[in-house]
Amino acid sequence: MIPKKKKQNKSKKKAAVSAELINNRVMIWDHAQGSKVYNSGFFGKPLGIRKPKGDNFDRPLELTLIEACYLLEQEKIVIYYQGSKEEVPLNKLQKKGKDNIKLFDEKMLIYKDIRKRGMIPRPGLKFGADFAVYLKGPGLDHSPYVVTSIARGSKLSAMELVRAGRLATSVRKKFVIASIQKSNQIRYYGFVWFKP
Repeated sequence: MIPKKKKQNKSKKKAAVSAELINNRVMIWDHAQGSKVYNSGFFGKPLGIRKPKGDNFDRPLELTLIEACYLLEQEKIVIYYQGSKEEVPLNKLQKKGKDNIKLFDEKMLIYKDIRKRGMIPRPGLKFGADFAVYLKGPGLDHSPYVVTSIARGSKLSAMELVRAGRLATSVRKKFVIASIQKSNQIRYYGFVWFKP
């Protein structure tokens, strides 16, 4: 039994897409493989293409650390250190995420939960949030939600509520605050402006 498991792992690695860790960026240099990863669930962003709409790209694909951790955990990619044949283990990539992204663990749980629900989370910085969430995918529809995470165990402040309402109105999206419970269950609180 043990040799079979090792064979299966090697074949999975051969099937997985190769990526390279460069500082805080994860790059897929092979255009065909990058297109395959992007089109499998709108992961990453092709360099120099502002609004990718699917299809095949003739550009490298850049993944966020959150996307890279997710894909590595799913065994969809294999990541190598820059200029090396040494693989980056998941725990080292997660540590890099924690060192560079505030509330990384919370955001990772929320990212996975959104994916599990069949929606597409994309970076939401331009909306003032952690994620813009699509039902079909960027380029296919507009994101109806923007999601921001709050630290585990923290309480919602009045300032967060005002920010949520103002942001929901300015970007014409439902603003959602995601909170992680002690059991790692995620609670979502949605906000929209109401005009009496």
